[in-house]
Amino acid sequence: MENKKAQPPMHILIIGANGGIGRQAVEVALAAGHSVTALLRDPAKLTLTHAKLEVVKGDIMHPETFENLLDDNDAVISAIGVAALGPTTLYSEGNKNLIAAMKKKGAARAFFISASAIEVSPVQSFLVRFFTKYILQKILRNPYADQRIMEKLIKESGINWTIMRPPRLTNKPVTGSYRIAINSFLKKCLIISRADVAHFMINNINNKETFKTTVEIAY
Repeated sequence: MENKKAQPPMHILIIGANGGIGRQAVEVALAAGHSVTALLRDPAKLTLTHAKLEVVKGDIMHPETFENLLDDNDAVISAIGVAALGPTTLYSEGNKNLIAAMKKKGAARAFFISASAIEVSPVQSFLVRFFTKYILQKILRNPYADQRIMEKLIKESGINWTIMRPPRLTNKPVTGSYRIAINSFLKKCLIISRADVAHFMINNINNKETFKTTVEIAY
C-alpha cells in the first residue's frame, strides 16, 4: 500500500541526509517537487545541488540544532544511523531531542527508521526466526537495544509518528512496488531497497492511515 493521491509541494526536513536512506529520501523528495532541508554534521558529504535543496550543518545530539529548523516544515524524516556495533544512544537521545523540539515548535509529522529484526517475527519461517534471534540480534544487540528505547519514546510522544521497520537494505533503485504491514508483521519480510523505503515515506506523509503506526516494508 502506498499513498496514490497527489500531494501538494511540501517542505521536508531530512536528518542524516548523507546516509543510505537519508540520501535517497532527499532525492525522492526533490524528484516529487518538494523542498528539502538536509541536516548533516558535515554538509560537504552531500554532493548534491538543487534549487529546492538547502543543506544545513547540525547534529541531532545537540538540541540547539533545531532552534530555527522546524518553523516551516511539513514533515521530518529522521534517517540517522550508526556504523559501529558498540553501545550507542544516538537513536534514543537524538530523537528525544528532535521530538522535544517538534513539540516546542508545534511540528507534528515525522518518520523514524528502526529495523524489522528488533523483534522476532512470528510469521517468518523457522530458519529466519532462528537467524534473527540467535545471530542478527546478537551481532546488533547494541543498536537494537537503543532502537527499542527510541521506539518507546516515539510512541509516547503524542506527535503523528511513523516508525519504519525495514529488513535487509540494498542500494537498488526505486521501484515503487513493495508490500507493507501496518502495526503487524509482514510475511517474507526479507529485503527492500533504501530508495523504496524513502519512496514510501515521501508518498505517505499525509496518509493518516500511517499516523502513529509501525510499518514493515519489503518486496
